Amino acid sequence: MIDNNSIEQLKQTIDIVDVVGNYVELKKNGSNFKGLCPFHDEKTPSFIVSPTKQFYKCFGCGAGGDAIKFLMEYEKLNYPEAIEKLAQMYNFTLRYTEGREGGGEEKRILETVGQWYRANLEHHEGAKNYLKARGVSLASIEKFSLGYAPSSEETLHFLQKAMIPMQKAEEVGILGHDRGRYYARLIDRIIFPIHSPSGMPVGFGGRTMGSHPAKYINSPQTKLFNKSRLLYGYHLAKEQIYRKKRLIVVEGYMDVIMLHQAGFGTAVATLGTALTNDHLPLLKKGEPEVIVAYDGDNAGINAAMKAALLLSSHNFEGGVVLFGNGMDPADMVNAGNADAIEALFSKPIPYAQFVIDQIVSQHNIHTPKGKEDAFHTVKNYLATLSPFVQEKYLPYAALRLGVNVAMLAPKTEKPVYRQYSHDRRGTQQPSQPQPFLTLTDVAEESIIKTLLKIPTLTDMVLDTMDSSMFGVHREAFEALLQGGEHEDLLRIELDDTIVTYSEEELKKQLVYFLQRYYKKALDNIKKDDRLPFEKKIFYIRKYQDYINHLKRGELVPYESNRTF
Repeated sequence: MIDNNSIEQLKQTIDIVDVVGNYVELKKNGSNFKGLCPFHDEKTPSFIVSPTKQFYKCFGCGAGGDAIKFLMEYEKLNYPEAIEKLAQMYNFTLRYTEGREGGGEEKRILETVGQWYRANLEHHEGAKNYLKARGVSLASIEKFSLGYAPSSEETLHFLQKAMIPMQKAEEVGILGHDRGRYYARLIDRIIFPIHSPSGMPVGFGGRTMGSHPAKYINSPQTKLFNKSRLLYGYHLAKEQIYRKKRLIVVEGYMDVIMLHQAGFGTAVATLGTALTNDHLPLLKKGEPEVIVAYDGDNAGINAAMKAALLLSSHNFEGGVVLFGNGMDPADMVNAGNADAIEALFSKPIPYAQFVIDQIVSQHNIHTPKGKEDAFHTVKNYLATLSPFVQEKYLPYAALRLGVNVAMLAPKTEKPVYRQYSHDRRGTQQPSQPQPFLTLTDVAEESIIKTLLKIPTLTDMVLDTMDSSMFGVHREAFEALLQGGEHEDLLRIELDDTIVTYSEEELKKQLVYFLQRYYKKALDNIKKDDRLPFEKKIFYIRKYQDYINHLKRGELVPYESNRTF
């Protein structure tokens, strides 16, 4: 962990006007500074920065805080990441307490070795010629801090000269260990430093310049390096990602570098692995459109299919781009086809359309068996999507399969009003008519499975919704709350196809559903002529306030129509 005294010393060093001024154009306004708020759209400046109080405040949207809070909000960083970002900006050396993952010693070793790799590149004509042939400019070499790793003997000699313990070098992935001897993991390769989202070095990737069967090698798993949670180039791309609301995921380091070089500064890459659930929190920051841009060969199509299934089931906006004719993004940039790349990125194939097309293409729908298999696969896929996305793509799916839309449409019960509702703990209470809006089967199962796996999230659900909002799985949900047994609970717990939400994902699903719930409730109130005028106005204002909070991503306490 970062030492608290070190944080306090950093706070005394920084000036909020300097920090905010890197992101917002500020103009002197009396003793303060004023500018357009970066957190909401406005034409008249209402964003104030006070150098005396070291505080910012927007009188339009209410955002406010110190320099650390500003970086956390603007760059979507957590608290330690924001502290480390500020330390980098002010060239301030932080102190860390014992037991911190990725402490100062590991960071120093990686920075020292990275600088050595960069110096080696300056003196290696073969490596420089390779990059030149691939079209990599000197500016890109500097921007991405590219380097060159020589022989194992030279690496070991450098570590000894720099007084870096071999064991420590092994812990951060620079060295390996076999039969009592250390060896360098990266030999005769172009080096691509890999950073955390906050810009801290965490590892390296190496590309062979020859015919080595392992074209790319990454650092092994360490306390700092987890390739399933990292995206290459994200620390350089994030500012444009937040501003342009677009993130491009490609397959390799060279694709990222060449796309940035051609002006596509929101490109990032996975580290030799497919997109996974672990990548989702990073992809969600700033809520960008996510474009998956892969090669058009079988491996690229399969990877794009997995990514489209993952991202569409988690309500991401975006789509898929496939590069044909044996060309990848780096090749196209090197060939001067940047305009063609922009044309592809501007019209990606939506995830749902891509998945439906791929499912249909994988079955012979001209035979009864093939058509039936494709039908069930498509229907199961559609069930993973939000109701609005399902509705949008039902006609398309029916057209591709050659079936009636009604065959694919999910079965729904007709709206009915209940004589009784259940309170949040499952107790039956008399009530007035409810707006009757229930979760989808898929959402119900995922919420139940999440609470089975992470019971600490139960209060979040119970504070915001009622068991009457459950449909098919209502009894299972009530059994879960009462600690009882239900056959549906066991099935849900054991079914690996049912998604378990993270806390962030659960909150997003609840916000999405509650918006629809309270909009329906608001419509019912407006149409209810039995309510006294004062009471109607009270509930209209109250529910509209709930809806406004939900639009900002804030959960609200459960409110039924019982109080009428």
